[in-house]
Amino acid sequence: MYRLKPHLFNLNYTLDCGQVFRWEREGNWWTGVVGDHVIRLSQENGQLIIDSTLTPEFFSHYFRFDDDLPSIYESINRDLLIDRAIRKYQGLRLIRQDPWECLISYMLATASSIPTIQRRIYLLSRTFGQEIEPGYFTFPDPETLANANPAALERCKLGFRAPSIKAAAEEVASGELDLNVLFRLEYKYARERFMRLRGIGEKVADCVLLFAFGKLEAFPVDTHIKQIIQHYHIDDSYFETCTSMSCMGDWGREYFGQYCGYAQEYLYYQKRVEGFVSLY
Repeated sequence: MYRLKPHLFNLNYTLDCGQVFRWEREGNWWTGVVGDHVIRLSQENGQLIIDSTLTPEFFSHYFRFDDDLPSIYESINRDLLIDRAIRKYQGLRLIRQDPWECLISYMLATASSIPTIQRRIYLLSRTFGQEIEPGYFTFPDPETLANANPAALERCKLGFRAPSIKAAAEEVASGELDLNVLFRLEYKYARERFMRLRGIGEKVADCVLLFAFGKLEAFPVDTHIKQIIQHYHIDDSYFETCTSMSCMGDWGREYFGQYCGYAQEYLYYQKRVEGFVSLY
């Protein structure tokens, strides 16, 4: 066990904000599975307490401690709503997730609550992954899911998503989709490539690009973000012709700029926790 003292970091906001699904909180401690490690974390007086064999460099990379949050805040702070979110949830950082696990997790997330998503991921990992310690399993690799028995996939409560999950696994396992190449592609081309996969629309593609590929110009638009825009920004002349979620994503990129992915996560979390907030 050891400690780190990262600048501007709130562990609870970062793990609770809905970007990642394999962390659970009990009291002051969070337990999560990353790769083939079970990790336990807590925070006390700004210090991150780490119970793991993984190195400080790993956590610095995973929690994006290299992101200059003050500069990002300055860049995205365009109005009273985002200003309030920044002040209230200061220290929330985006996470660098594993690309493969993130892809499948967000394919499982369509039209679902966070507890339901977590349950599906747990069942998938328990059925097809390797046990690390009692009750904790690795996420199954592409080859395993590509060769999975459809009936076994169905038992993981995937519903209509099962064929899409299997098809994505087959593309990655065969090398037809090389996830590492997407890091080097510009955002719009990486998104186009993801959307050629069965069952992936703009929102899922944007989530994966933001949370696993570091494309901070991704601005995922889900029901919460759509409601925020319609509630607080509908007087913007942009929305006289822009009514689709796709168009709202373009608005987010134009309005918040190159770090709009951070703005999205702060607005999403504020809405999820507090609903519509009063600005005056």
